[in-house]
Amino acid sequence: MQTIEVLKQALSSLDPTQQQQLLVAGSAVAVGGLLTCYYWVYQGTKTKRIPTGDGWWGAGEKPRSEDEKVFPFQVQTSDEEIQDLYDRIDRTRYTEPLEDAGFQYGFNSTYLKKVVSHWRHQFNWKKQIAILNKYPQFKTNIEGLDVHFIHVRPPHREGQKVLPLMLVHGWPGSVYEFYRILPLLTDSLDSLAFEVICPSIPGYGFSEAPRKQGFNSLAAARVFHKLMERLGFSEYYLQGGDWGSLITTNMAQMKPECVKGLHLNMLTSKMKGFRVLFSILIGRYLPWLVGFTREDVRRLFGSVGFMERNVYEILRETGYLHIQGTKPDSAGCGVNDSPVGLAAYMLEKFSTWTDFNNRDLEDGGLERKFTLDDLLTNIMIYWTTGSIVSSMRFYKENFKTNIENRLDNNTGVYVPTGLAAFPNELMHVPQSWARDRFRNIYSYSYMPRGGHFAAFEEPQLLADDLLQFVKKVEKL
Repeated sequence: MQTIEVLKQALSSLDPTQQQQLLVAGSAVAVGGLLTCYYWVYQGTKTKRIPTGDGWWGAGEKPRSEDEKVFPFQVQTSDEEIQDLYDRIDRTRYTEPLEDAGFQYGFNSTYLKKVVSHWRHQFNWKKQIAILNKYPQFKTNIEGLDVHFIHVRPPHREGQKVLPLMLVHGWPGSVYEFYRILPLLTDSLDSLAFEVICPSIPGYGFSEAPRKQGFNSLAAARVFHKLMERLGFSEYYLQGGDWGSLITTNMAQMKPECVKGLHLNMLTSKMKGFRVLFSILIGRYLPWLVGFTREDVRRLFGSVGFMERNVYEILRETGYLHIQGTKPDSAGCGVNDSPVGLAAYMLEKFSTWTDFNNRDLEDGGLERKFTLDDLLTNIMIYWTTGSIVSSMRFYKENFKTNIENRLDNNTGVYVPTGLAAFPNELMHVPQSWARDRFRNIYSYSYMPRGGHFAAFEEPQLLADDLLQFVKKVEKL
């Protein structure tokens, strides 16, 4: 009776338009309830892991045996490489921006000239290489590819527990995103520290690009499991955002016995359309009925509604995804040949994906969270390795198969999972939505600030959330 009274009071507080919306949504409740029951029964029959498989991505045929040596690696450059960069920068042809356009049309060319001037006259690539080489780096050949990774061991501290952790980056990032968070994880005075492995996704930066079609997140997950096995680890923690979120999720689905815990800062859901629609229609007015918190409502709807806050924003920000998911080599040809074109294409993401409001600023707000040296170091990793095209191909390889038919999309994640929801991520995923994929959520955190590049933007926040999650799993 109390529940009925609460519902009556809630309904009476709505205006006629809102009541009509609820009636439309309510008419779907009966059907939705039956479908939901069927969905959960059907889910119980599905596999709890995906097959590991095997692959060969190098040139030619797979040899009978693979060289499993792990060898040291250091980033290097030459005066010729730097001079070639300068020559290309000096030949750049700019287009004047529209008046008062900010970053609404993409990277503002007035500010781009400032970035390029810094690149040409102040940025010191040799100095940044010394920073890149301060952490031990290695390569090893897996499935025909030389896979690059950073491996940082913590200093020995009496009584401190050390656990292995893999961090996986995304696009348009690189292992350099983790340079600010690495000391927080490995050189901590806490009772817990991590031995961290940061691989470059094949085709990104210092990892060799696949020579054959089909290298997707499942292949990357298998390669990274093989890397951890080769380094002597049988159990480990995983953390990822962007593509790293999908790759580490696939790793947890593929070999759950090896993954002690999975921590993500980009969240996904596999809820079916009718359930999402129902929760959107109901959630703004009766959030508790669909498992939303007040913070979920604020992040999903804001002051402009769900369509404007999410659907239209996603459409505005995913044009690149369609290009890279269909014809990456065509678009990549230009940015692989022009360093300034590459910088504009990539750095625009570090502006908008940090905060959508940055589109209104002439400088895109880039230097609010990052230094130009840090941003340009990430650009230089792509430029000097010529890896922008192969990194873009990763989108096409993952979208070749209808996402609904991919086995990993129909398999839950049962390892202990920690989710960090940053407020300026491209789209907010409430815990009630995340549970459809992640069946063993140990922690779900509403982070106070930060966007898509969590480790790069807010390393302390991400490190703290990761640490509290692992402590829960380890019962420390």
